[in-house]
Amino acid sequence: MKSLTALIALFFTFCSICFSQKSILWYNQPAEKWEEALPVGNGRLGAMVFGKTSMERIQLNEDSMWSGFDGEWEIAKGRRKDLDQVRAYLRAGENEKADSLWVGAFSRKGITRSHQTLGDLWLDFEFKEITDYKRSLDLNTALATSTFKTEGYSVNQSIISSAPDNAIFIKLSTDHPNGFVGKIRLSRPDDEGFATATSSTVGKNTLEMSGMATQRKGQIDSKPYPILEGVKFRTLIFADTDEETIITGSDFLELKGTKEVILKLVTETSFYDKNYQVGAERDLEAIKGKSWDEALANHSEEYSEWFDRMKLSLGNPSVAEVPTDVRIENVKAGETDLYLEKLLFDYGRYLLISSSRPGTNPANLQGIWNEHINAPWNADYHLNINLQMNYWPADVTNLSKLNQPLFDFIDGAIYKGQEVAQKNFDMPGTYLPHATDLWQVPFMRAATAYWGGWVGAGGWMARHYWDHYLFTRDERFLKDRAFPAIAAVAAFYSAWLVEYPGENTLVSAPSTSPENQFINEKGESVATTMGAAMDQQIIADVFTSFLEAARILDSESRLRNKIKEQLGQLRPGVQIGEDGRILEWDQPYEETEKGHRHMSHLYAFHPGSAITQNETPEAFEAVRKTLNYRLENGGAGPGWSRAWLINFSARLLDGEMAHEHIQKLLTQSIFINLLDGHPPFQIDGNFGYTAGVAEMLIQSNEAGIIRLLPALPKAWSKGEVKGIKARGNITVDMAWENGEVTYLSLLPEASQTITLFYNGSETTIMLKKGEKFGFEFD
Repeated sequence: MKSLTALIALFFTFCSICFSQKSILWYNQPAEKWEEALPVGNGRLGAMVFGKTSMERIQLNEDSMWSGFDGEWEIAKGRRKDLDQVRAYLRAGENEKADSLWVGAFSRKGITRSHQTLGDLWLDFEFKEITDYKRSLDLNTALATSTFKTEGYSVNQSIISSAPDNAIFIKLSTDHPNGFVGKIRLSRPDDEGFATATSSTVGKNTLEMSGMATQRKGQIDSKPYPILEGVKFRTLIFADTDEETIITGSDFLELKGTKEVILKLVTETSFYDKNYQVGAERDLEAIKGKSWDEALANHSEEYSEWFDRMKLSLGNPSVAEVPTDVRIENVKAGETDLYLEKLLFDYGRYLLISSSRPGTNPANLQGIWNEHINAPWNADYHLNINLQMNYWPADVTNLSKLNQPLFDFIDGAIYKGQEVAQKNFDMPGTYLPHATDLWQVPFMRAATAYWGGWVGAGGWMARHYWDHYLFTRDERFLKDRAFPAIAAVAAFYSAWLVEYPGENTLVSAPSTSPENQFINEKGESVATTMGAAMDQQIIADVFTSFLEAARILDSESRLRNKIKEQLGQLRPGVQIGEDGRILEWDQPYEETEKGHRHMSHLYAFHPGSAITQNETPEAFEAVRKTLNYRLENGGAGPGWSRAWLINFSARLLDGEMAHEHIQKLLTQSIFINLLDGHPPFQIDGNFGYTAGVAEMLIQSNEAGIIRLLPALPKAWSKGEVKGIKARGNITVDMAWENGEVTYLSLLPEASQTITLFYNGSETTIMLKKGEKFGFEFD
């Protein structure tokens, strides 16, 4: 008996270790609110799983569920003469007038047109005497489960959102003698009291919900504008179970004692398919005959092709089976939890795989997960850091192909932005606003100049095209997609520049620093100036990448010659003030908000690469002083701002600083389901964290240089990473002990010479395409 007890104990200890070594979020109680539910998604179709034992809610999402339609709104009425007047006001020191005219002429001001929830799937079961409850999300398999006992009998729920089958599958099973008893329903929230969908049964075991996204609280020009049209959809759910244990009602399916049922849910929308109603039927017919095991195998195989491209381990594997919410509370109490830090890193990759796939829309402010009709910030696309941050981890964590939705979307925005450039400003090229939506509207949307009166969005997006090329060395991508996009943005900036008063330099005007203001000489809190730091840094960045791309592609043009000349005339975007900080504007103005969450004037440092310790040591130190000043004045808000600080700290080669901000993110900005709390939920912080951790492990932003463990904190003295990427299309595997690399493998997809920094030394290496280079210390 003793030996049997010992064997059982050993078995459970082994299972506990296995469970804790995997990347699994898990809890001992159901979700009581949306911010506790667990997300699943296939890039387009997603759900938030609550895991309730009674009245289970599975909140549904689809990435094209938006109100409005393409071409619904026209661009602003401003013309070149208005721009000339704005610039005249700035030269005269009339910043307030410039702010007012800039917004009045060129912005459609406050806008409400939102991504929306698809609706809810309700499982109206009533279980009693609940024990042994556990729910989990396995990031290795993208499988959400909940298990518990009712009156001593087991109940199991498993959910996947499958990309290969374009569907959500839900397996319900129990050994309770009464089986599952209750209704299955679909619903969607009303829009200000008006129905947005209808539900009905459409044949045996099949339930339908169809409707349209409307927005009765819509607005444009900061005025009410009810939106009564939008994307149409059809959702079908089929209950695969014995016919004698299910009743088909008028608008529900009712289970009457089944021990196992597989729910198969599909959705199509008018955005993707004009014949979406037929499309939904086609999707359902394709999976009706599939078993759960077959669907799960297809899903797991396809998902693992993405997730398994990279693996990270920090410290010794955790052996304590501790629920995720308890781990967060322990960190708040002062503990350091390397498993939780690794888990959150993996979660960022999981969320990107689940919300951005080739052929879908890009991940928005909430990825694809949104329970609202009127979502915070419209759950749209903000281009003044948020959309960019969503995709920071894509290349470095070996998920490069997940960039495709971003480039597809921005290609469309670039095309539409030509109208603004030409009609509003009488200039070539393209203009991108600081925020847009599914319909890629190109006009400025801001009721105030400081919030959205910014011209840098196009340049920041151009940086992403260029970085993707640097990571992949894909010259076809450079020629066919990146260079045309960068050239369109560069052409606009080339025409946009004007002379700075009293100097023979070129600046952007009007120019703002998102989303901050300064005190001008009159004592007014204003936004617009001539040549704010971020604009100057971005334009220099775009011009530099344009010229380099043109060189690689051997593309001669008048624009190339002009930009080469203009680059030398640009007023520096990195100017150091008397106090050693980098100026945010063209002059050392006092900030209206000294601890502002945006750190826009450090763009040249990150995500740019113009400021480095080797090449610009004075500016490198000025970055630290600038960040310290922000922090001393209450800066670095929660969410994405804190995540950006992790990235900044890593670029400063300061592992302890980076790890300090990791702890603050965990204790101040993370819901128990590990989603980023701005608050409310905003997914960019998750992606920014993952990118920041990668930046702590490897840096390749300096031409021809790779730094290994450049910002390793003492807490991460031991670890291993496989499949992380460096620019130059180099796959890196490495392990380290006591803070020093003990094993290294570099696999380049292009021949090149690099300088490798590791273990306090540097060495120059000639890499040959397809040949591994590496070493291992005893």
